Amino acid sequence: MRIVKLDSQAKQNILSDLLKRDPNQYGEYAGTVQEIVEDVKRRGDEALFEYTKKFDHADISAENIRVTEAEIQEAMDAVDGKLLEVMKKSMANIRDHHERQKRQSWFESRPDGTILGQKITALESAGVYVPGGKAAYPSSVLMNIIPAKVAGVGRIVMVTPPGKDGKVNPVTLTAAHLAGATEVYKAGGAQAIAALAFGTESIPRVNKIVGPGNIFVALAKKAVYGHVSIDSIAGPSEILVIADDSANPRYVAADLLSQAEHDELASAILVTTSPELAEKVSKEVDAFLQILSRREILEKSLEHYGYILVVETLEEAIATANEIASEHLEIVTRNPFEVMTKIQNAGAIFIGEYSSEPLGDYFAGPNHVLPTNGTAKFFSPLGVDDFIKKSSIIYYSKDALQEIHEDIIAFAEAEHLTAHANSIRVRFEDGVSKGGE
Repeated sequence: MRIVKLDSQAKQNILSDLLKRDPNQYGEYAGTVQEIVEDVKRRGDEALFEYTKKFDHADISAENIRVTEAEIQEAMDAVDGKLLEVMKKSMANIRDHHERQKRQSWFESRPDGTILGQKITALESAGVYVPGGKAAYPSSVLMNIIPAKVAGVGRIVMVTPPGKDGKVNPVTLTAAHLAGATEVYKAGGAQAIAALAFGTESIPRVNKIVGPGNIFVALAKKAVYGHVSIDSIAGPSEILVIADDSANPRYVAADLLSQAEHDELASAILVTTSPELAEKVSKEVDAFLQILSRREILEKSLEHYGYILVVETLEEAIATANEIASEHLEIVTRNPFEVMTKIQNAGAIFIGEYSSEPLGDYFAGPNHVLPTNGTAKFFSPLGVDDFIKKSSIIYYSKDALQEIHEDIIAFAEAEHLTAHANSIRVRFEDGVSKGGE
């Protein structure tokens, strides 16, 4: 890996390179995606089936688009028993973590006759997109469906591209069933996002769409936002490690590569105060590249978006991490908890040498759907809050309103909204309330 002594210009260049991976930068695909979205909106199932045939080479129709109970059972029978047990353990951890995020409605009653509060309501429906192809990502299925289930969403719809045989990957389908999906449809790409957003004859629309996907899926989610809610426009995966001379270089190298293997746009960055550690990590990375299976992807990822940054002080390392706002942040220093208190921007923070990033991907419980491309400065991990909405509750008695009605009238008239003022004034004409309490 390249080693760079960090200065202001190098930092600016790196940030510029990282932002080039943002899905919002891929404008050349936006027109194609918009055409697909509009076509599915206009023609429904007919367009959806045509695009599925074109892109996934599968013959899907109204008769077979929805996964049946028999297909679910067939999938579960095909999954290795040991993997099934591991998935169940992971599910328990994910569910426990998200149960702790649940909010309750609350009401405050005051002596003057005022009742204020907030009503928490789960979304009626949510759509979960799951990538297809040769790879299966049951961990993402669990991470997207379980928070919705914990939140109380009644209808949880999963869409995923079918194989050429018209079937869904059995591991993906098993994870969906165990997590609590109520419906699974064989549809992928921008066309599946459009179907969830607008509805077709076979797929009723949903209120929110979550889940990762390729650039076409990301742009489709952006295109339908406003018609439905979405979680985020996810970019490529990324990891940043803050380490000092106490870190194990072999562990650090392995962790950097664990994210670089996702795809050629993935980012892996080490920020260290130790030039010696930088050299050792670079050598360990080279050694791992000789034995890891996804070498070609790893090499391209590291060539374009892999850096070992050497800084003078730990404070500079922390400032750099906060500016990059990485999806995954590992802290491998003598006092990692102290460093953690100074981190403002990160999707997930992994503390200490035995808390490597894959722990969060698969098993610990916190959600692995995280903000990317610097959006950790203002976005949070996927969670229960993404599947609820809040309504304000307001009640005033006659006496409570009378006490402050002239203040409201004054405020409304200051904004020249006379009908607003009148709505309050009519209740106290001639100093007497005309209505009941």
